[in-house]
Formats: sequence, C-alpha cells, structure tokens
Amino acid sequence: MKASNIELLRRLPEHLSEHIKGQDHVIHPVCSVLRRGELGLANARRPRGSFLFVGPTGVGKTEIANVFTEYLFADAKPVRFDMSEYQTHSSVEKLIGEKVGDVGLLGRALKNIDHGTLLFDEIEKAHPLVLDLFLQVLEDAAITLASGERKNLSGFYVVFTSNIGAAEAMRMRSAPFASVQRTVLARVNQQLRPELVGRVTEKIVFASLEYSTQRAICAQMIEREVTRLRALGFEIQ
Repeated sequence: MKASNIELLRRLPEHLSEHIKGQDHVIHPVCSVLRRGELGLANARRPRGSFLFVGPTGVGKTEIANVFTEYLFADAKPVRFDMSEYQTHSSVEKLIGEKVGDVGLLGRALKNIDHGTLLFDEIEKAHPLVLDLFLQVLEDAAITLASGERKNLSGFYVVFTSNIGAAEAMRMRSAPFASVQRTVLARVNQQLRPELVGRVTEKIVFASLEYSTQRAICAQMIEREVTRLRALGFEIQ
C-alpha cells in the first residue's frame, strides 16, 4: 500500500473518536476489521468485513458506518437499505428482481460501484427469505440477481444494525455494561438465525448515551449546520 494509505489507517481510530461520542469501546474492534480489510488480510472470498451493530435508536450505529465509509472511500456514502421495507414474501423480488432482465433495487444501487459499504438497517424486521440472501452475501461475497448477473461483493463492508434488546438495555442502565452486552447478545442469538450471526465478523453492542454526551453531539450537529449556512452567506449566532 502507499504510505499515504498506511497513514490513513493509522489515523482511523482518532477520526472515528472525533465523530462517534460516548462509544469508546466500539472504536478498537471496528478499526481492527477495517484495517484488515484495507490491508488485504481478510478472506478474499468474503466481504472485506461485516458488522452487526446493536443498541437503542440514536446512539451512533448508522453514523459510524457513514463516518468510516466517507473516510475510507473518498466521501462516498453507504448503500443503505431500510429493512422495515422488506418484511413481506415479495421482498426478495423487490431486492434482487422478480423476472429475467430485472436486477432489483440492489442491482440498480450497485450498477456503477464495486467497493464501499452496504448498510442494512433494522435487520430484525427483514423477511426470513431476505435473511437467506444475507447468508449468501456473508459466505460467498456474492449475490445472484433475477437477471442472472452475479454481483461480486468482496470489495464491500457489510453493516447490519438492530434494536434487538434495546428495551432490556434501557432497563439495565444502572447495571455494569458487560452485563448489558451479555443480555443484548443473548437476545440477538434468540431472535436472529445462528448461522447468520455466526458469519458476521464483529457483533458490537452500543451503549445508551449519557445526557452530557447527547449535549456534545447536539453541539457538534449545530456547528455543522452553522458551517453549512456560513458557506451560503448566512451568519447564525
């Protein structure tokens, strides 16, 4: 790799820490997977890396996928699918096409890209047949569309997010975080198929955010918006 790319990977933990607040424990495992993927140390027959991010809404699960994708792939965005829209039997056809010549929403989204991040939000809401597709993605880094085209996904990171166990986690706010992690992951293993969970590189539980952390995130978002408006000629106080 070029020296500039090595330096990029060295700065990755610092970059993630700047943007993801209150989740210091997720930085190391995420960076470990990303570094292996970028250095070519991951299994070439599988995606560069895969994640299952679990936790309550608004704690940074989707945001960390956005941040590392922009950082590693020159300001690119993840290819995102909301699994709440794929709850029926026909969801597979919607995703990969329903007849010969149709590539589905996934095929159209991947038409001109061969690397990046695939983000599947709220995976627990997907129909079981859609989960079967994910088994193929994680095992072979490929998916066959209705058109007959086989898409190679070995250049992608695959991210699943889920709110499984969020209610239990909120009730355990005073408990040690290690206990919360065990409880949430046990619920994940109950609700999701073990063969799917077992193929994911890293399963990471996100913590509920303290009020002070929520304020810091809010301040960061406001500053980002002020900067955007300043570029348009507006000065906001």
